[in-house]
Amino acid sequence: MRASLQRFATSVTSKPLNLKATSATLLPPIPLYRSLLRAHRRLPVEMRSLGDSYVKDEFRRHREVSNPVHVMGFLSQWKMYLDELPHDADSKSFKKLDPTVFEKMSPEQLGQLYELMHASKDVWKPASGESADHDGTQT
Repeated sequence: MRASLQRFATSVTSKPLNLKATSATLLPPIPLYRSLLRAHRRLPVEMRSLGDSYVKDEFRRHREVSNPVHVMGFLSQWKMYLDELPHDADSKSFKKLDPTVFEKMSPEQLGQLYELMHASKDVWKPASGESADHDGTQT
């Protein structure tokens, strides 16, 4: 039995790790939901509250979906979002939106994206008196 355990252990370690295939695996809904909320802990407070409420609302809305195609699409998109989140609290590097996505968006979606852009700019504005331009005016 000992030799079989050694052979089993060596066969596992000799295979190269395929990180893309591993990250492409889908998580069940509840572990994915929990992972998303845990990943949001590394975001700034304003972004975390916005993200947490959005994740909770979306998962609540899709709780009763029975179509397996919709469930797979929903879970795969949220898994891709989870993979794109920064892995440390100090990272502020986010992936830019693919230009081909803009072409596929409806006018309503573009309007929502525009509103989101303005709302997110307000979150990142420094409080008055914290920073000034080189000419002395407030930003």
